[in-house]
Amino acid sequence: MPAASRTILLTGAAGGIGTLMRGLLPAYGYELRLFDATPIEGEPAAVTADLGDKHALREAVEGVDAIVHLAGISLEAPFEKILRANIEGTYNLYEAARAEGVRRIVHASSNHAVGFTPMPGPHGPLIPADAPHRPDTFYGLSKAFGEDLAQLYWDRDGLETVSVRLGACFMEPSTVRMLSMWLSPGDAARLFDAALTAPRVGHTVVYGSSANTRLCWDLSTARALGYAPQDDAEQYAEKLIAEHGEPRPGDPEHDFLGGAFCTDPPQWPY
Repeated sequence: MPAASRTILLTGAAGGIGTLMRGLLPAYGYELRLFDATPIEGEPAAVTADLGDKHALREAVEGVDAIVHLAGISLEAPFEKILRANIEGTYNLYEAARAEGVRRIVHASSNHAVGFTPMPGPHGPLIPADAPHRPDTFYGLSKAFGEDLAQLYWDRDGLETVSVRLGACFMEPSTVRMLSMWLSPGDAARLFDAALTAPRVGHTVVYGSSANTRLCWDLSTARALGYAPQDDAEQYAEKLIAEHGEPRPGDPEHDFLGGAFCTDPPQWPY
């Protein structure tokens, strides 16, 4: 992206990750245009609309250099709600971007797009970014759809996307599972910046986590964009293991990447 032109549309700006990025991305030189279905206190210029409002979405996209797409439902929900927010909503965003000539989207995918992938053992190979879709929920299915939609818009229209299979982006991990897939807010901003500025990404799928000692997936495609994670969840390991214990075989937290999302019904925590 040209250094003099760095206006970013941030969808889902009132959400958990969106709120964190509102505070962190401007330090990288971005001017943020905010979009969310929920009004954002203290941000009178933010666009308050949902992804089904094609007119508002088209106006929000006009003139931006790229989009960081975080909007949508981030937990399991009835299929009809997932369909409207995550599937139709993401399609509406891509159509608006195509019509307005936006050349790059950073799309918040999820590890739940491949949630039924078996967890590697302590010495097993890391899960690669080209792991086939194995969604664990309707939510995960919508993220698999988003990745395939991004591939279509790259192949057909030349609209580039970095699909980030996000782990757990919180101030600190709260479960033992998160020790392997925690993404610190600072590393999330570094990853989004790398995804926005790397040349010639086409459609690239990356995993979004910090440089965790217990890392379970391969960060090589993210590092190829210039991502250099600085944080590690291991500092929280002793406390979390003392509180919760290590997951055991037969426990979805142990067996599957998607953890408790692989139960019926899916269970929180993330």
